[in-house]
Amino acid sequence: MKLGVVIAAAGSGRRMGAEGNKVLLPIHGKPMLQYSIECFDAMEDVTNVVVVTREVDLEPVQDLIKRLEPVKPVQVVPGGAVRQQSVFLGLKALPADTEWVIIHDGARPFLTADLVRRGLEAVREHRAVAIAVPVKDTIKRVREFQVVDTPPRSELWAVQTPQIFSYELIVAAHERAEEQGITATDDCALVEELGHPVQIVPGEYGNIKVTTPEDLPGAQESFVGFGYDVHRLVAGRPLILGGVTIPHDQGLLGHSDADVLTHAIMDALLGAMGEGDIGEHFPDTDPRYAGISSLVLLSQVMELLRERHLAIRNVDAVVLAQKPKLSPWKGAIRASLARAMGVDERRVNVKASTSEGLGFIGRGEGIAAQAAVLLDSRRS
Repeated sequence: MKLGVVIAAAGSGRRMGAEGNKVLLPIHGKPMLQYSIECFDAMEDVTNVVVVTREVDLEPVQDLIKRLEPVKPVQVVPGGAVRQQSVFLGLKALPADTEWVIIHDGARPFLTADLVRRGLEAVREHRAVAIAVPVKDTIKRVREFQVVDTPPRSELWAVQTPQIFSYELIVAAHERAEEQGITATDDCALVEELGHPVQIVPGEYGNIKVTTPEDLPGAQESFVGFGYDVHRLVAGRPLILGGVTIPHDQGLLGHSDADVLTHAIMDALLGAMGEGDIGEHFPDTDPRYAGISSLVLLSQVMELLRERHLAIRNVDAVVLAQKPKLSPWKGAIRASLARAMGVDERRVNVKASTSEGLGFIGRGEGIAAQAAVLLDSRRS
């Protein structure tokens, strides 16, 4: 059979924050568009490939294809003002004897040959096939920010590409759309306008469309931080750990409330952000911080975290104290810290340990705390 491919690659990088065409951006060292070209070039059934791109991108796309040295003929043609026009131009560029056509978005680089073959098996019988996956979320139809109705989730599928058609059918659908001014966001909708049914073939959730920077692999980065602090125990001071006052005959000495646990967590957060340590942000020579609650200082660190578009995945901390026994207070401390950081309590773990009577901790001279945190970049 004569099987052509149209790769729609005439979009811009506006939502990606890129200056040029997003399909030329690298993923794991290769331009995004390269993945689709290589996939179709390796398929025995494919006879021709047409890449539709912007006028300004014709030369870089042609240069990419030359470097790839594809086995199949790969033609590059200029696109239109919108995707629908671009796809129609790509269809017209295919050989006149084309029988079947695959239409694919160049911004979906994670397609697989197996996925394409499943669609090809179905299209021989149905003449119009859409690759799609069941939606995971409940969908609301909204008008002016008011919910109109809630379609049954079991009936909803998210349509992907490739979409595969009888060449004659899809060309007729585009011709009719052009004549009658019909617009659609995908090619299946134009076939539906003809009254021809479209068969759904289950797709793959990994076959995502790269639209914003968060869609790129590695866009969701993780950062680890470690914090440590120690304060001397003295008479006449309250003992505050994680914002909770613990009954004891001694408290921790410091410029602020000397909350050694909160300080260690703050240090870990700052470290994960690459923002130094608490001494740089809240020096003990600054009178503004005299006697201040460490939870107030933690709130300032959290503000810095939000500015960096980072979110806490989890915090794990340990308090090293010979006395008092902290087991009865761990739940309250955990809840206090979770509230201060705006996270679920399940993301905060607090442990308590002694030093088996060894060192300054064992002698009851002071308390130390250690903390480890994991941060994730946050999708805006």
